[in-house]
Amino acid sequence: MHFHHTRPPEGPSRVVPRQLPGDVRGFVNRTEELHRLDAILAGDSGDSVVVAICLIAGTAGAGKTSLALRWAHQVKAAFPDGQLYVNLRGYDPGEPVTAQEALHRFLTGLGVPASAVPTNTESAAALFRSLVADRRVLIVLDNAATVAQVRPLLPGHPGCLVVVTSRGRLSGLAVRDGAHRITLGTLPEREAVALLRAVTSGYRPEDDAAKLGELARLCARLPLALRIAAERAASHPHMHLDELIADLCDESALWAALSTGEEQDADAVHSVFAWSYRALSPGAARLFRLLGLHPGPGFGIGAVSALAGISMRQARQLLDVLVGAHLLEQTAPDRFEFHDLLRAYATEQSRSEETADSRAAALRRVLDWYLHTANAAQSWISPAREHVPLDPADEKAVPLHFSDYDQAVDWAEREQANLIAAVRTAEKVGLDRYAWQLSTVFWSAQAPSASVTDWLVMGEIGLRATRRLGERAGEAGILESLGFAYRRLNDIPKALNSHREALTIRRELADPRGEASALNALGLLSMRQRRLHEAENQFVRAMAIFQELGAEHWEAVTRANLATAHFEAGRLAEAEGNLERALVVHERMANKRSVGNVLRIRSAIHLERGELSDADRVAQEALDIALELRDHVLEGYWLLYVGDVQQALGQCAEALTSYQRSAAIHRRLGDRSREALAWYGAGGAYQRLERTDEAADFYRRAAAAQQELGDLWHRALALDGLATSLCDTDVAEARRHWNVALQLLADYGDARAVTLRERIEGRLRGGL
Repeated sequence: MHFHHTRPPEGPSRVVPRQLPGDVRGFVNRTEELHRLDAILAGDSGDSVVVAICLIAGTAGAGKTSLALRWAHQVKAAFPDGQLYVNLRGYDPGEPVTAQEALHRFLTGLGVPASAVPTNTESAAALFRSLVADRRVLIVLDNAATVAQVRPLLPGHPGCLVVVTSRGRLSGLAVRDGAHRITLGTLPEREAVALLRAVTSGYRPEDDAAKLGELARLCARLPLALRIAAERAASHPHMHLDELIADLCDESALWAALSTGEEQDADAVHSVFAWSYRALSPGAARLFRLLGLHPGPGFGIGAVSALAGISMRQARQLLDVLVGAHLLEQTAPDRFEFHDLLRAYATEQSRSEETADSRAAALRRVLDWYLHTANAAQSWISPAREHVPLDPADEKAVPLHFSDYDQAVDWAEREQANLIAAVRTAEKVGLDRYAWQLSTVFWSAQAPSASVTDWLVMGEIGLRATRRLGERAGEAGILESLGFAYRRLNDIPKALNSHREALTIRRELADPRGEASALNALGLLSMRQRRLHEAENQFVRAMAIFQELGAEHWEAVTRANLATAHFEAGRLAEAEGNLERALVVHERMANKRSVGNVLRIRSAIHLERGELSDADRVAQEALDIALELRDHVLEGYWLLYVGDVQQALGQCAEALTSYQRSAAIHRRLGDRSREALAWYGAGGAYQRLERTDEAADFYRRAAAAQQELGDLWHRALALDGLATSLCDTDVAEARRHWNVALQLLADYGDARAVTLRERIEGRLRGGL
C-alpha cells in the first residue's frame, strides 16, 4: 500500500553494501572449481545471471572459504548492487549465528536502521527479499551447518546469486532450492606444493619439490594446514626442510598414538596445529590457548588484554605473532577472530595446559572488562539511570572509557554479540553474579539501534540468575527492564506482570526509589490502556516519592508523563503547567531525550490550540533530537507528531512522507501499535486531500490492527475516521462503523472521549 501516489514507498536509502572480507593472500590452484563457478554464474546461455545457489562443500580445512572469497572478488563487478557476507559459524565451538542475526547484518548493510530491523525471522526475511527484489547482489553464506540457517537468507530474485560453504552436503538446498554443489577434496600433490611455494616464496631458498611433497602429505594436502606449515617454514629461512619435516613427523606420530585414526584428515590438521603451536613463544602460546576461553566470536585488543592479564602493548605484539603464524585472523585494525577449527584447538589446549583456577581467573577478568566497560558506556547512553553497584574490576582488566556519546554507542553496537555471549557463558559456568549484572548494565548501555529482542535473551538469563542467588534488588531491576522491553513489543500482559512483580519486591525491600520507578512504569501501561485516572494516580504517587527523595530528574520525567495523561484527557492547561516545570529541569540537566519528549507533547498542545507555527517548530526540534541521539524508536514515534502538524498546515504530501517513514520504522521495530497510528495519520491526510477511497483503506487497516491488539480507544478513532470517509458514499456502512465506535467508547469518561462520543452521536442523529 503506497502512502503517496507520486513516489514509491520510502524505505532505506539505496546503500550498496561491500561486506566481503579481503581476498585471500597467496591463493593458488582450485582452477577447475573456479571454472565451474563461472559456468554457474553464466547460466546455460552464457551471458545472463540466473537464479542460482552454489554450495561449496568439503571437509574442515579444505579451503572452502578461501575459494568462495577468491571467486566472489573475481565476479563482484557482475553484481553492481553490492555483496553481502556472513560467517554463520555453524561449526564453531560457541553459539552458531542464527538466521535472524544474519538478517540483521544484511538489512543494516542495505541501509535499514539497526533498531528498525524486524524482531522476528519471518518478517525480517520478507523485508530482505523485498529490498533485494530489484537488485543484483552477491550473497556469501560462510560455514553453514544446516539448511535452516540458510533458507531465510535466500532472495527470491534471479538477479542475485548465493554462495554457501559447509562441511555438510545440505541436501535440502539441492533438492528443494536447486543448489549446485561443488565438493572440495584435498589438493592434488602438485597444487599442494604450489601453495607451499607461494607462501614461502621470497622468504627462503627454493626447496626441493620432493621434500615439499612430503610436507604436503603430512598436512593431508589441506589448505589450512598447508598455510600454517608454510608460514612456519617461511619464518625459519635457514632451517632445512628436513628438520621441519622431522618435527612434524614426530608430532604426527604423537597425535596418531593419542587418536583413533578414524579421521585421517582431521588427525593431520591437529598435528599441524600442535606443531605450529609448540613453536610459539611461551607468551604467544599462553595467549592462543586463553583466547579459546573468550565467550564471543570476535574480540578487540582491550578484551584480549583483560583475558590474558597483560598490557595492551603486550597484547598487540602477541596478537601480531598469532596472526603471522596463521593461527588467528585479523578482521579489522582492532578486531580478531579464529577459524572455527583453531578455536576448538585453542579451547582444548586451555583445558589441558591451564589449571581450572587459571581458566576461571581469565574468564572473570574478561567478564569484568565487559561489565565495567558497559558501565562506562551507560554513563553516556543513559546518564540518568542508576548504576548497579559493582565490585572493583580485577586490576589486570582495565576497562575502556569514552570521550563522547557516539563513541559509547559505537562500542555498544560493536560488542552486542559478545555481551550476549558473555551472559550465556556466565550462566553456563555458574557465575550468576556476572550474569545478572551484565544483563542489567547492558539494558542501560545498549545502543539505541539495538534490537530489544536481543536483550530479552540476556534479561531472562539475568532474571534466572538473580532468583538462584536470592538477589531481590537485582531481580526487581531486571523485572523492570523486562517490563519496558515487553511494552515495546506490545506484549502488555507480560509487561504488567513484570512491573507488578517489581513493585512487590521494591515494597518488600522498603526501597522507595524503586517503588516510585515501578509506579511510573505501571502508569505508562495504564495510559497505554487509556485508564487515564489510574495512570494519573500512579504518576502522582511516584512523583511525590521522587520529590521527597530529591530525585529531581525522575520527578521531572514522571511530571512529563503526568502531563501526557492530562493531555490525553483533554486537560490542556494542567498538561502545559506540568510540562513547563519538567522542561526547566531537563534543560538545566541537559537531558536531551527527556527534553525531546516534552517538546513532543508541547507540539500536540500547540496543534490542538491552533498554534500551528509553534506546533511545527517544536515538533521539528523534537525530531532533530531523536536524529542526533541515533534513536530510531524516538524518531519513528515523533514523526507521527510532525506528520500531524504538517497535515494541519495543509502540507499533506509532506505529512504522508512523515507517516510513511514512521510506519516503515515501526514495522521494522515490530511495534504494530505505532505502525497502526501511522496508518491512521495517513488516513487523515488522504481525507484532507478528498481522496476518500485511499483514506478509507488506511483507516480500515489501522482499525484492524488495533482490534487485534485489543486497543479499544485507537480502534474507535480509526472507525470514526473510516465512517467519515464513507458517509458520502455508503451511509449504512458509515453508520455501522460509528455504532461500533460508540460501543468501544462507552466506558471512557474523560473529556476527550465524551466530546468524541457526543460528536458521533450528533452525526448519527443528524442523518450524517
